[in-house]
Amino acid sequence: MKKVVGWTLTLATLLIGGVLYYFITLSLYEPSKDSFDFPVPINAELVQENGNGKSYDWSKASEENGIPFGYKVVLKANGWKKGEREGASVYYTKGNHKIDLISTTDHLDIITVK
Repeated sequence: MKKVVGWTLTLATLLIGGVLYYFITLSLYEPSKDSFDFPVPINAELVQENGNGKSYDWSKASEENGIPFGYKVVLKANGWKKGEREGASVYYTKGNHKIDLISTTDHLDIITVK
């Protein structure tokens, strides 16, 4: 009986922890109004904007490692599918929309592909 209670508590803790992680991670990103609602980190600082996209300073961006796992979870949860990768550039698609996400050290570019 003690084993059943122990496993039940362990599974419940893991489930609750996973759900909390998921919702906390989702709250760290907001949809971009001009890039087909592509999620953008709320603590990223906009440094440049042009007709094709926006550039942000973001300490969690990395050229070597790409974007953090939590950002990948948010993109997938919002329906964005990871496509081809070319160096620091990764293409994401959702329906007919395509975004080029470029992650370099402490910098993030979100470019709308037409």
